[in-house]
Amino acid sequence: QVQLVESGGGLVQPGGSLRLSCTASGSRITPYVMGWHRQVPGKEREWVATMNTGGTTNYADSVKGRFTISRDNAKNTVYLQMDRLTPEDTAVYYCRSLLPGRDYWGQGTQVTVSS
Repeated sequence: QVQLVESGGGLVQPGGSLRLSCTASGSRITPYVMGWHRQVPGKEREWVATMNTGGTTNYADSVKGRFTISRDNAKNTVYLQMDRLTPEDTAVYYCRSLLPGRDYWGQGTQVTVSS
C-alpha cells in the first residue's frame, strides 16, 4: 500500500511558476511509474506527465516544454515543476504511482492561475 500526499499548489499569476511535490509513504516508490494528472470540475481527469523507473519522461502536448517531472527516490518524492503557467492550467493536480495490479492516487492539490 502506498499513500501519496501532494503539496505546493496555490494561486499564481499567468506566466508564473509553481513546483508541486508528492511524497509517498508505506512503500518505496523506486519500482513504481510515477505520474501527474489534473482535473477541472465537470471534465474528465487528464494525464499530464509520467516518469518511469529508468528516468524516461513523457508529457501531454499541452504541457510539453513548460512542465518538468522529476523524482528523488531517496526522499520518496516526485515533483512537477510548472513554468509559464496559463489560466488553462488551472485544475486539481493528482499524483499517481503505478505498478501492474497496483494503482494509487493522492488526494490532489489545487492550482489556480489567475491575475
